[in-house]
Amino acid sequence: MVKKLRIKLVRSPIGCSVRQKRTVQSLGLRRMQQTVEQPDNSAVRGMVERIGHLVEVEEVAS
Repeated sequence: MVKKLRIKLVRSPIGCSVRQKRTVQSLGLRRMQQTVEQPDNSAVRGMVERIGHLVEVEEVAS
């Protein structure tokens, strides 16, 4: 089974650094409460770690 991460933007990136805002955008998140699924790899995990205070993450088996 291929694992995926379900990532939900729960806090606004307003007031965060430009780097964190770009990380949110690169994950495909545009609006509050939006959910996206990304592959579970080290690159995505690193991005999520950088903005962990803005998102909720859960593992999904697909």
